[in-house]
Amino acid sequence: MFTPARLSLARRRRGLTKKALAEAIGVTPHTVLRYESAEILPSAEIVKKISQVLNFPIEFFSGEEIDEIKGDAASFRSMAAMTAGQRDSALAASSLAFVFNDWIEQRFDLPAVNLKDLSGEPPDVAARSLRQIWGLGERPIKNMVHLLEARGARVFALAENTRTVDAFSLWRREQPYIFLNQMKTPERSRLDAAHELAHLVLHKHGGPRGRRAEEEANAFASSFLMPSADVIAIAPRVYALNQVVHLKRRWGVSAVALIYRLHKLNVISDWQCRMFNIQATERGFREREENGIDREQSAVWQMVMTALWKEKITRDHIATELHIPVFELDYLLFGLASDQSRSVLDNGDGAARLRLV
Repeated sequence: MFTPARLSLARRRRGLTKKALAEAIGVTPHTVLRYESAEILPSAEIVKKISQVLNFPIEFFSGEEIDEIKGDAASFRSMAAMTAGQRDSALAASSLAFVFNDWIEQRFDLPAVNLKDLSGEPPDVAARSLRQIWGLGERPIKNMVHLLEARGARVFALAENTRTVDAFSLWRREQPYIFLNQMKTPERSRLDAAHELAHLVLHKHGGPRGRRAEEEANAFASSFLMPSADVIAIAPRVYALNQVVHLKRRWGVSAVALIYRLHKLNVISDWQCRMFNIQATERGFREREENGIDREQSAVWQMVMTALWKEKITRDHIATELHIPVFELDYLLFGLASDQSRSVLDNGDGAARLRLV
C-alpha cells in the first residue's frame, strides 16, 4: 500500500519542492506529481529512496491519510516575512501533532476544552472577560503554557530553525491547538502564546483577517498578560528603562512589550516611549533580554511521558507505532520525550491531572 497524501506531507515537512525531491530520488518532477496525485504508484525501490531522502520510516508512507490544515485555516503571526515553504513545513508539523494527540487521547483523559467564543468583543474587553471567566482576577500569569493546557488547548513546540515563523494556532474537531517557536526568547514566547489565544477566542468563526486580526490579537495579548489595574498599581510612574527591566519580570514579558503597555496606559509619555525604545534597541533587547525568565514547557506532555515511562512505553515505542521519526516527536514535545525519567513539573496555573483510560 502507498498513501500519496503522506508523501506530499513528508515532502512539505522537509521543505522540498517536487523538483528537488525528484532530483534526489532520480525521477522527473512530473513523476513525483503523479505519485502525489495517485496516478501511479512508486516501486518498492523508489519508496525506499523517498524514505531515505525525507528521513521518514518506510511504514509512514503506507498509513491512512492524516488530517491536514490548509494555510487559511491556521493563524500565523509572521505571514509577511514567511515563505510558502516555511508555512507548509510548519503546517505539516501540525499534522504529525494530530497523529500523536489522537494516539494519546485513546489512552488518557486530557483536560477538557474551556475556551469561550468572544468574537465581536473589543480585544481589551475580551481579555478582561476571559480572565474573569477563568477566575484569574488581575494577578500575573505564572505560566502561559500551563494555563492554556489546563483550559484544554494542546500546546506543541515548533522545530522550525527560523525566526520568521513565530507561532500559529488552529481549531481541529473543536480542539484548539497552539504551536510555539522555541527560537524566540521565553518572554516573546509567552506573548506569542497569548497572541494565539486571542485568535482562538476572537477569530474562531472568521471575522477580521490580515493586519486587523493581528492588531486585535496583539491588543488582546498585551491586556491579557499585563492587566491595566495591576500595571498601574505596581508602576504608576516610570522614569528610566532600568525600571522597566526590573518590572517586566512580574508579568513575564519583554522590556519592549512592557514599554508598549505603559505607553498605552498613559503611564509614560510619547517622548519617554520613543527614548525607551531607542535605548532598548541600543542595548540589544530586540534579540535578547536582560533580567530574563525561564522558558515555559508543557505540563501535560510532561505528565503523559512520565506516565508512559512507568508503563515501560518509551518515545521509541511511540514513534515506531506512529511511524514518525523520533526527532519529530522530541521537537513537538519541547524535548521532553528525550528525558522521560524527570519528575513532573509544578503545574503553576492548575493543569488538570491526567488519568489513564
